[in-house]
Amino acid sequence: MRVISAVLLLAAVAALGQENPLQQGIAAFHRGDYGSALTSLEKAPDGAARRVFLALTRAAMGQCDAAQPELAEQFDKNTDSDLRRLAGLALAQCRLAAGRYDEALPVVTRLKALYPADADVLYQAARLHMKAWNDTLFEMFQKVPGSYRVNQVSAEIFEIQERYPEAAAEYRKAIAKNPAALNLHFRLGRVLLLESHAPESLALARREFEAELALNPGDAVAEYEVGQILLTSQQPAEAMKHFERAAALSPDFPEALEAIAKARMDAKQYAEAIALLERVVRLEPTSEPAHYSLMLAYRNAGRPADAAREQAALDKLRQAPEGEFTDFLKRLGEKAPKP
Repeated sequence: MRVISAVLLLAAVAALGQENPLQQGIAAFHRGDYGSALTSLEKAPDGAARRVFLALTRAAMGQCDAAQPELAEQFDKNTDSDLRRLAGLALAQCRLAAGRYDEALPVVTRLKALYPADADVLYQAARLHMKAWNDTLFEMFQKVPGSYRVNQVSAEIFEIQERYPEAAAEYRKAIAKNPAALNLHFRLGRVLLLESHAPESLALARREFEAELALNPGDAVAEYEVGQILLTSQQPAEAMKHFERAAALSPDFPEALEAIAKARMDAKQYAEAIALLERVVRLEPTSEPAHYSLMLAYRNAGRPADAAREQAALDKLRQAPEGEFTDFLKRLGEKAPKP
């Protein structure tokens, strides 16, 4: 009898649920049956859930103009976290679909602040930036095809694709159109280095970094790149001048500080090297090269306990993080089997 009574009770509850237009409407919405959802929700008693799902249904049916005022109000004022999230996502989607990126941005920004680890929120943020980029890029090519910016963005795309000769050609076109533009010579120099470290490439890249410095003497990264080229060319004393200048221009420039520290280590000036490397580690606590260099500096300075501590920190950094995403990244890095 107890089993039968329990079954009857569950059936009664289910029957009541089927007669509830709000529950029917929400269930229909989740099934993608928006016509039935709209009919049921319009019959449901007023309330926050009914308002949110009614607006969601209208948005899903392509009636974003009618839905947006309610979505905006619910996203702004609703105290229920789940309903506010749904309203915000739908509002962002409506504005994205209409190409109203400036209006979508504050919605997505607030969603990320409220739900920083939500996959749907991060997806909408990615869509916003991708669509805005694509549409603006198309507009640029349509309206100002002869602009140096078109050559610059073409070069950046080639650079991402690792098509370095094509990227270099586009940067050179951009420079020819606007010789005074900042960052073009630097980007060209970097592409030349990415393509090759042959002596002639190093010389060409150095010339571009120096051209950048002629336009912008405060560019610490360009100073550092010149120093790296000189160091590769077996000119450590000249390289050090540029590393020190880069650090003076940007006191928290980790790579420049580390380069200076390595020179101090080579000169057995371990105290100075340790001070610099401790600063680098504070700036970049996850940098394996910095921890390794600091470990060596401690060891050479006769500080075995400190060296052991840095070795432990280095070992911890080298441990592969666990998790599904890590496994996914590992698979991405696997080489395809040879036929």
